[in-house]
Amino acid sequence: MLEPSQNNELPTIPGKRYFTIGEVSELCAVKPHVLRYWEQEFPQLSPVKRRGNRRYYQRDDVVLIRQIRNLLYEDGYTIGGARQKLSEPADDSVLAKQHQALIQDMIRELEAVLKLLSDG
Repeated sequence: MLEPSQNNELPTIPGKRYFTIGEVSELCAVKPHVLRYWEQEFPQLSPVKRRGNRRYYQRDDVVLIRQIRNLLYEDGYTIGGARQKLSEPADDSVLAKQHQALIQDMIRELEAVLKLLSDG
């Protein structure tokens, strides 16, 4: 688990379609049992379940988990408060900031790929 001073230093989300619970756990700095608990508490969070009831998260799920983590661990919301906050219509400025953060993540990932391609 990350120290509170390092919470903003989560790894970038790779350009994959599906992520296992272990991968999401590492990407969001949250243990797998916490992710399973949050699935019960937040109706918006519903990973695809396949063979043997294995969970596969999509990029939107990872972003949502990071939002939940931020609300609970950094902003100090309770589970109920975070659930309510997520179900409220989003403020346009908040949405714009979230979209900007996603775009910046994607740009960093693309730059990393371009660098790998140009070096190789």
